[in-house]
Amino acid sequence: MDIGLLSAFLGGMLALLSPCSALLLPAFFASTVGSGARLYIHGLVFYLGLAGVLVPAGLGMGAVGLFLATQRDLIVLIASLMLIIMGVLYFFGVGFDLARWIPGMSKLQQRASGGKGLLKTLALGAVGGVSGFCAGPILGAMLTLAAVQGDAVSGGVLLAVYGAGMVVPMFILARIWNRLDASGRSKLRGRTVKIFGRELHVISMATGILLIVVGVVFWLTNGLISAPQLVPLEVQDWLQQNSAALSSPLVDVAALAVLAAVVFWLWLRRGRSPERETAEQANSALDEAEREGRQG
Repeated sequence: MDIGLLSAFLGGMLALLSPCSALLLPAFFASTVGSGARLYIHGLVFYLGLAGVLVPAGLGMGAVGLFLATQRDLIVLIASLMLIIMGVLYFFGVGFDLARWIPGMSKLQQRASGGKGLLKTLALGAVGGVSGFCAGPILGAMLTLAAVQGDAVSGGVLLAVYGAGMVVPMFILARIWNRLDASGRSKLRGRTVKIFGRELHVISMATGILLIVVGVVFWLTNGLISAPQLVPLEVQDWLQQNSAALSSPLVDVAALAVLAAVVFWLWLRRGRSPERETAEQANSALDEAEREGRQG
């Protein structure tokens, strides 16, 4: 994973945690879907809605960047400035809603607010990827990165990773949402601090700093071409050289054994239902009482 993809994933996470959304999506899924298998189904459909809007946008911006590849130096300069500007805006809580410039988005917003079931979740994903005052600068920065990827596919992948960055923490938060008390939810939403007399949200500040850093690195590395690998080349070579060992039959047998042990353990846990455990505890208590009676 390079710096661009890591930045896209972190950008998606921070978009989910942005002050405007205030964790509305995890709360919505936790309250209306639950935390069982339905959560995973709705989460997948939500991601399909995200990808249905974000990936074509990334493909389009990547194609534009490919068309302007002969002007790479100018594109890198403009992209770096755009990333830094977006970061500064977001740091100070200034945003905009890109959905207003996308045809048909208002109808999708109405369907997301008034529908039900999986269709509502699909529309919610399509809307959630691009709409929102706070999401505008982050999405604008991701589209800027997509434009300088060099090809359409890379731009689409970048926006797909951005969407995954929103969905993965949403899964986790939705599963634990009902276990959190008011204090825990308040901590997740972050807090504000006053700087030069202005109230700034810590998540907005963190996101702004991330975008500014990416913009500076983008400029210094000529569009991330000379950026260091997040996984060192030595580690990559070691993984390639030892990948043959992972295909050994012994490894396959060991993996199957571990999997079988996990399945057996889950089966035992499932077999010990709460009613059965309660009955066993009651029988044990009766046996203990009978022994004490004989001794008495």
